[in-house]
Amino acid sequence: MKRVLTYGTFDLLHYGHIRILERAKKLGDYLIVALSTDEFNKVKGKKAYHNYETRKKMLEALRCVDLVIPEKSWEQKIDDVKNYYVDIVVMGSDWAGSDKFDYLKQYCQVIYLDRTEGISTTKIKNDLNLQEPINGINQIPNN
Repeated sequence: MKRVLTYGTFDLLHYGHIRILERAKKLGDYLIVALSTDEFNKVKGKKAYHNYETRKKMLEALRCVDLVIPEKSWEQKIDDVKNYYVDIVVMGSDWAGSDKFDYLKQYCQVIYLDRTEGISTTKIKNDLNLQEPINGINQIPNN
């Protein structure tokens, strides 16, 4: 069995997330998602809209995801690879050449997949914040 592992916050689950998870799953037989905890997101300077438990439930509902584990620190990756018998770590292409993942190549294969153009959690958050409040209430765009 070929095991694939990926890492992320997966906040505001969107098509780009689904697409990278499905492509990661196709590289093996078993997909593990290491989901950033709320505490680790604070260390990374990120604030998720949904808490860890909600994000975990959303990921577990996806057919392509076999297991969700907590990502609590940058340093846990080697242990994750060893403890879960990981063959491939998959990340978005924006991480290519980063010291956060390239060192794992001595323990498993590391593959960077292209991100989905035109969509990201940051873009969604920015787009929603661009709406001018009407009578103090933010409106969601119709498009």
